[in-house]
Parts: sequence; C-alpha cells; structure tokens
Amino acid sequence: MEIAPRITVDEKVRFGRPVIKGTRVPVDLILGKLAGGMTYEDVMVEYGLAREDILAALNYAAKYLAEEKIRAIG
Repeated sequence: MEIAPRITVDEKVRFGRPVIKGTRVPVDLILGKLAGGMTYEDVMVEYGLAREDILAALNYAAKYLAEEKIRAIG
C-alpha cells in the first residue's frame, strides 16, 4: 500500500516498515545514512535509488514528525 508518494508498506516486506516503492530499502535507513554523512549521490549509488526517492523519504519523515504529539512526563 502506498502511504505517501514513492513510499509503501507491505507486511511481507521489511516487516511492514515504510520502504521506497519497488525496493526493500527502508526510509529510516536512508535517513540514517544521510545523518551519518553520506551524500545523496552516495546513497543513490549504494542502494540503486533516484534523487526523487531520497527526497520522498525526507518529505515523509518531515510530515511524520510534524504530526507527532509531544507529552511531558512527570
């Protein structure tokens, strides 16, 4: 099921985690690689992705975090 442009989930692929459509590359892996210092180009070559796939992962993460509810504990 497509949950965002270029992002899908399927319980049979990566345990239902969001991945780039048509691949088994999880969104969180892409974010982690970028946060770790890899360039877009490095990620594209390493995982066979297009620039649009990386931008879709970033957009999905931004929208997901924008909807997150923060609650104080204690």
